[in-house]
Amino acid sequence: MKFSTSLKLNHIFRRLYHTSGVADGLLVLYARKNRTDGNRVGITVSKKLGKAHIRNRTRRRIREVYRLNEAAFKPGWDIVVVARSKAVDAPFDKLTASYLNLAKKAGLLRQTRSETPPAQNERL
Repeated sequence: MKFSTSLKLNHIFRRLYHTSGVADGLLVLYARKNRTDGNRVGITVSKKLGKAHIRNRTRRRIREVYRLNEAAFKPGWDIVVVARSKAVDAPFDKLTASYLNLAKKAGLLRQTRSETPPAQNERL
């Protein structure tokens, strides 16, 4: 992760859990602005999802989704991603689509030129 650091402090995780998150069948994403110019990313995988090697593999896959799409994220956010049970067996492309969809709902993605509204003169 070139522009981001890992989120490791428990009190920051707890603070993020008290914000409203966005969720789907695979992941839950909590986000909050921080006072830095980079992102801090934390990943939570419960013991309910399986043994250590399964939890670690799930964590690595989620971290890789973020790493590959890091340039699309706005800077200055604390992000916590919680894996749900379906994320363990989900194909990588579905995991990627889920992560990016939740990030878009939370307002974490940069706008591309095609998503910006046209200028006032271009509408006429």
